[in-house]
Amino acid sequence: MKVDIISRENIKPSSPTPQHLQTFNLSVLHQLIPSPYAPIILYYPNQDTTNFDVHEQQDQLKISLSQTLTHFYPLAGTIKDDLSIDCDDVGAYYAIARVNTSLIEFLKHLDLDLINRFLPCDPTFSRSSLGNYVTNVQVNVFECGGFAIGLCISHIILDGTAVANFLKCWAALHDTIHSQMLNSKKCKKSKEVIYPNLTTPFNPATNTHLRNSSMAMWGSLIKIGKCNTRRFVFHSSSIAILKAEASKTGIQHPTRVELVSAFLWKCVMAAYTQKRGFENPSLMTHAVNLRKRSAPTLSENTIGNLVWLASSECKTMNNMKLHDLVDQVRGSITEINGEFVGKLQGDDEGVIQVMEESLKGMIDCGRNENVDFIGFTSWCKMGFYDVDFGWGKPIWVCSNVANGGSVFTDFVVMMDTRCGDGIEAWVNMDEQEMSILQHNPELLTLASLDPSPM
Repeated sequence: MKVDIISRENIKPSSPTPQHLQTFNLSVLHQLIPSPYAPIILYYPNQDTTNFDVHEQQDQLKISLSQTLTHFYPLAGTIKDDLSIDCDDVGAYYAIARVNTSLIEFLKHLDLDLINRFLPCDPTFSRSSLGNYVTNVQVNVFECGGFAIGLCISHIILDGTAVANFLKCWAALHDTIHSQMLNSKKCKKSKEVIYPNLTTPFNPATNTHLRNSSMAMWGSLIKIGKCNTRRFVFHSSSIAILKAEASKTGIQHPTRVELVSAFLWKCVMAAYTQKRGFENPSLMTHAVNLRKRSAPTLSENTIGNLVWLASSECKTMNNMKLHDLVDQVRGSITEINGEFVGKLQGDDEGVIQVMEESLKGMIDCGRNENVDFIGFTSWCKMGFYDVDFGWGKPIWVCSNVANGGSVFTDFVVMMDTRCGDGIEAWVNMDEQEMSILQHNPELLTLASLDPSPM
C-alpha cells in the first residue's frame, strides 16, 4: 500500500483571533500527560459513487475546518512553552494523501503496521517541540473515493473528550455547508453545532513544577523498550460473560470499562510473571475524566486536558478473582470525586500539594523495581462513531500503532467497537511480553486478536 502526499498547506481560522486572546494559558492539569499528541483516525466509505465529488468534498472540508478553528482558536496556534499556546493563527497543518487501494480492501485485510501512514505526524510518546503546530490533519483519499481522516492534536491542550468535541463541531459545520450546497436539490436539515467552552475552571500554571513531577512519575512507571501494539476486541457476548462472573459476588452493575480493565490487568500481569519466572506486586492507573466528577459537573464541551489518574496497587495476583480486580478498579476511580476535584480548583499552593500527594504513591511504586505497572485510558462513550460529515458515520475509528518503535510500553487505550457495545483494547507492551500475552488461552477465549473491522 502506498500513501502519497499530494498537497500540504496551512488552514487558518476564518476570522482572526482577537488581540486579547492571543496567549492561551494552560492549566496545571495540562502538565500531567506525557504523550505529545492525541492521535485518532476515522474511516469513511464512499456510500454514493454516483454523486460523490471528491474535490468538492475536499474544498468543503477546508472551509469547515477554517470555521471550526475560529471557535477552537488555540488549536490554530503553536506551542509556546509548557505554560501557554501562542494563538498566532498560523493555522492547522493540513495534508491530502492519495492511497492506492480501496478502503474496504484495506479494512478486510487489516495490517496494523500500515495505520500510522494515515497520520499527519509521528505520534510517538516524546515531548512536543516548541513552535510546533497544535493541530495536524491528514485527509487520505482511497481509490474508491472513501476517506480516512487522521488527526494529531497536541495532548497538552485536548484530552479524548475534547478531541471528540472538536471533530463533532467540524463535522457539523461541514454538514451545514454541504446542506446549503444541496439546498436546491433536496431539503436536508443540518446538524446542530455545539461550540466549545474554553474557560477552564482550573487555575493556570505559573511554573513547570508539576510538569517535572509528572514526568518523573511517568519516567519511573513506564519503561522504554521495543514496543508491540496488538488489538484485542471484546464483543458484547464476551463482556456479558465477564459481567456475569463479576456479578456473582455482589458487584453492582460493573461497566464495560471496569470489566475489561480488570481482566486485562490480570492477563498482563500473568505475562510479566511468566517471562520473569516469579510474581511482583503491580500498580494499575486509569485516566479519569473530571468533567462529570466535579461538583457541580462541568459541561462535556469544556475544552482542556481535564483528566487525573486513579491508581490501585495489587500485592499479588495469586488467587485474585475478576471481581476482586473490578472492585479495585472501581474503588480507585471512585476516589476521584467532587471533593478531590474541588481541591484541584483551590489556591495555587493547595493545588500543588494535593497533586504532589496524589502522584507520590505512584512515583514511589515506579521507583521500586519489584513493582510492575499497567496504565489504562478509555475513549469509550465519547461519540467518535457519531462524527458524521454528511457522508454517514465512520465505518471504523482507531488510534495509532507503536510496533517496533522504542517508545513507552505498558499502556492500554480502550475504544468503542462500531456497534457501541463492545471494546477494542489497544495494548502496547514490550515485544517479548506481548508474545506471551497474545497466546494467553483465557484471553483468546474472550477476545479476538486483530480481527478485521469489517
